[in-house]
Amino acid sequence: MANFVAPEIKKFAPWDYVVFAGLFLVSASIGVFFAIKERKKKTSKDFLVGGRQMTCGPIAFSLTSSFMSAVTVLGTPSEVYRYGASFIVFFLSYTLVIIFTAELFVPVFYRSGITSTYEYLELRFNKVVRFAATLIYILQTILYTGIVVYAPSLALNQVTGFDLWGSVAATGLVCTFYCTLGGLKAVVWTDAFQMVVMVAGFATVLIRGSILNGGPSSIWQRASEGARLNIFDFDVDPLRRHTFWTITVGGTFTWLGLYGVNQSTIQRCISCKSERHAKLALYLNLVGLWIVLVCAVFSGLVMYSHYRDCDPWTADFISAPDQLMPYFVMDIFASMPGVPGLFVACAFSGTLSTVAASINALATVTFEDFVKKVFPDLSEKRSTWVSKGLCVLFGALCTAMAAAASLLGGIVQASLTIHGMCGGPMLGLFSLGILFPCANWKGAAGGLLIGIALAFWAAIGSFVFPAPAAKALPLPLSTAGCVLANGTDALGTAAPTAAPHRPLLADTWYSLSYLYFSAVGCLSCAAAGLLFSIVTGPQREEDIPAVLLKPLCCWPSITMQGILTLQTLVAFSQVDLDNNMPQVTAKKPGREDSLQSKAENETPRQLPGYNPEEKSYTNMGMESRL
Repeated sequence: MANFVAPEIKKFAPWDYVVFAGLFLVSASIGVFFAIKERKKKTSKDFLVGGRQMTCGPIAFSLTSSFMSAVTVLGTPSEVYRYGASFIVFFLSYTLVIIFTAELFVPVFYRSGITSTYEYLELRFNKVVRFAATLIYILQTILYTGIVVYAPSLALNQVTGFDLWGSVAATGLVCTFYCTLGGLKAVVWTDAFQMVVMVAGFATVLIRGSILNGGPSSIWQRASEGARLNIFDFDVDPLRRHTFWTITVGGTFTWLGLYGVNQSTIQRCISCKSERHAKLALYLNLVGLWIVLVCAVFSGLVMYSHYRDCDPWTADFISAPDQLMPYFVMDIFASMPGVPGLFVACAFSGTLSTVAASINALATVTFEDFVKKVFPDLSEKRSTWVSKGLCVLFGALCTAMAAAASLLGGIVQASLTIHGMCGGPMLGLFSLGILFPCANWKGAAGGLLIGIALAFWAAIGSFVFPAPAAKALPLPLSTAGCVLANGTDALGTAAPTAAPHRPLLADTWYSLSYLYFSAVGCLSCAAAGLLFSIVTGPQREEDIPAVLLKPLCCWPSITMQGILTLQTLVAFSQVDLDNNMPQVTAKKPGREDSLQSKAENETPRQLPGYNPEEKSYTNMGMESRL
C-alpha cells in the first residue's frame, strides 16, 4: 500500500471554541427561560405536551431539527461522496411519509386524546400489546440516541482535536438540563434555534466550497464525470444498497416508522392547539426536510469535486468515512478562525435536538405507560417531579449508551438499520390496529413477535455477514493527485487472505438492502397479525370506537387529501379543517378510562376566534397570522 503525505490540517482555534460554546449556552438559556416563565404551571400535561397549546410554526422547526441530526450533517455528505447523489431520491420518500402521517396517523392519535402513542394500543387491543410496544420503543430510542451522541463526537475528535468524551458529556448534560427544566416547550423552541444554526452551517460550507471549486456548474460537471449523478437507477434488485426503488419503497417504510408512529413525532403533533395546526406543522416540516436534504447532498458533491484527485479516506488521512465532512471543513476554513466552530455547532445542533427529543419522549412514555399504572393517584405536583426525574435518568442512560455505538458501522446505515429493526414492526402493529378492524389482540401480539424476529434476523445477519462487495462497493475514488512519501511505492500488494466461510443465506437474505428491514418487519407483522386474528376469531368492528379506526378503504382519499393539502399550503388560512371535527376521546365499551373523564372535563381545543355556537371562526384575521 502506498504511503502519502497528509496535508497539514489545523485544529480548533480559540474562536472556534467560543462559537461552539455559544450554542450550548443559548440552548441551556432557553431551558432556564421556560423554567422561569412556566413556573406557575405545575401539571404534568404542561411539562410533557406544552399544555396542548403549541402552534404549527415552532413544531415544524422542531420536527425538522429533531430528525435531521448529526447523522444527516456528517453522514449524508459522506454517503453522496462515496456512493453518489441517489440519496436525493429521499425527496420522494419524505413526501409520501408526511402525507400518510398527516392524513392517516395524526387524525387517529389526535382525536383519541392520548399523551403516549402507546396508549392507543391499549384502547385498541389491551395492556399486554401496549407494554410490549413500549419496551421495544425504549430499546430503539436508547440505541439510536447512543449513535447520535457518539458518532459525531468521534468524527470531530479525530479531525478537529475536540475532546471525545468532553463533547459526549457536554451533549448529555445540556440536553438533560433544558429538558428537565423547561419540558416540551423548551425542547421545541431550542430545536427551532438549532435548526437555524444547522442551515447556517450548511450554507457557509456550500458557499465557501463552491467558490473554491469553480462554482455550481463546475461542481456538477465533475460529479457527472465521476459518475456521482446516479439518481435514476431503476434496478429492482433488493440486494443493491441504494437504487431508486430501494430508497423510494424501503426509505418510505423506514421513515414512516420514524414519523408516523414514533412518540417523538406524535408527542409534538398532539401538543398543537388543533388538529389543523398539527397537520400544517408536518407539511411545513416537509419543506424543512427538503431544504436540509438538498444542502446535505450538494455538500457531498462539493466535497467530491474538491477531493476528486486525492481522496482523504483512501489515502488514510482519516480513519473513517464519517470524518470526511469535518476534515473538509477544517481544510477549506483553515484561514478563517471561528467558522469551523460554526460547522461543529451545526453538527451538534442536530445532535442536541435529537437527544433532547428522545429524552422528552422516553420520559413521557415511561410516565404514561408505567408510572401512572403503578401509581394512579399521584398528585400533579408529584407527577411533574417524577417526569423531571425520568428526564434525568434517561439523559444519563442515553449518554452512557454512547460507548456501545463504537461497535457499529457508518452512522447513516447504523441509525436507519436500528429504525428498521424496531420501527418496521411497530409501524406494522399500528397499521394493523388502524386499518384492519378485524385484528384482535392475539393477532397483534403474534404479528409483533413475528415482525421483530424477522427484522432482527435480517439486520443481525447483515451485520455478521456483510453484503458482497459487488452490491455495496463505493464508486471509484482516486489518489492520483496525492503526494507520495519519500521511499514508498505508488503500488503495493496485499497478502492474499482466505475467503471466510459464508452460509447459504449470506448472499441473499443477509445481503438485503438495509432500507428494506423496516418493510420486512412491517409487512410480516401485519400479515401474521391478520392471519392470527382470523384463526383465533376476528374482532367485530362495532365493538371498536370509530375514532380508533381508518379502514383500508380510506387510503385513496387519504392520499388525495395529502396531495391537495400540499397544493393549497400557501393559502392555508382560508381552509378550515376543524369544522365538523368530532372531539372524541376513545373508550372501550364496559371499561373505565381515565382519558375519557379527562377529555370530558377539558374545553375542546380550537383556534382563537372560534365561535362554538356558529361552528365558525369570527376572527379570521387572527387565525391567518398563526
